[in-house]
Amino acid sequence: MDYKKISPYKHIIHTKQLNKDYLFKLFKIIEKLKTKKIKKTLKGKIVALLFYEPSTRTKFSFESAIIRLGGDIISTENASMFSSFVKKETIEDTMRMVNKYADALVIRCKDDLYPTKALSVAEIPVINAGSGTTQHPTQSLLDVYTIYEKFKKIDNLNIVFVGDLLRGRTINSLLYILAHYNNTFTFVSVENSQISNEMKAFLKEKDVSYTETDDLKDVIKNADVCYMTRVQEERFDNADEYEKAKGQFIMTGELANTMKKESIILHPLPRVDEITHDVDLNSRAWYFKQAENGLYARMALLLMLDYK
Repeated sequence: MDYKKISPYKHIIHTKQLNKDYLFKLFKIIEKLKTKKIKKTLKGKIVALLFYEPSTRTKFSFESAIIRLGGDIISTENASMFSSFVKKETIEDTMRMVNKYADALVIRCKDDLYPTKALSVAEIPVINAGSGTTQHPTQSLLDVYTIYEKFKKIDNLNIVFVGDLLRGRTINSLLYILAHYNNTFTFVSVENSQISNEMKAFLKEKDVSYTETDDLKDVIKNADVCYMTRVQEERFDNADEYEKAKGQFIMTGELANTMKKESIILHPLPRVDEITHDVDLNSRAWYFKQAENGLYARMALLLMLDYK
């Protein structure tokens, strides 16, 4: 599918849709939401949340965003068990029903193709709230806004990505945005968690400079942004491979203090052991601010959707 042909004002499926014009309109709306009284713009709208995978921040922030904007919610928290999915209903048929009950759909799922399949029969906006190992576009929006909030730009930055770069959909999704802005990337991982060949091909196509290493201490000193991730235990094929990857890269208070004072540490959360709690009070720790920005970014994208 050519995602660039899908308007982000109608559906949010893949970060390939998100161009510079859209991003900076979103940033302006977020800044207004943070400083002005929120209008009940979604009054009379119903948004369906269909979550086949567990979620805390994404689900809560979407629910909060909808409620704050005056909308209503219908949802299932564990659709893989408490929906007609267990009866083998296809996502296309589920979407056909949601078309009749709601004004927009927010979907999270293990299958990368579910949002696209839903889109094939959708009569209402569809928002991908995380799919498989490749896409989490609304997370990418809050990530890139957080970087912008700190640096007042999203270009010419040295960005270090750490952890499970193969299975972490937040990184794969974010790279499709940041690769267009003349940034330099460093990927820190063990061998079985390196960035995918598909992503490497994309970066090469865009003539993006990047390096790979397993030495976090060596590269962290020059980073503007250090994007930590947890090792995705649930996505490993076997326990032995997971054991090779877990606990290899840990951001400690001591390590954080070797970074530039103006640098920031991000993490999509939840964390396991890859950021120690003493880092939380460090001025470079921006991951809870990042999570807070999830509310405003999702409010902004809901305001920008065309519900007609």
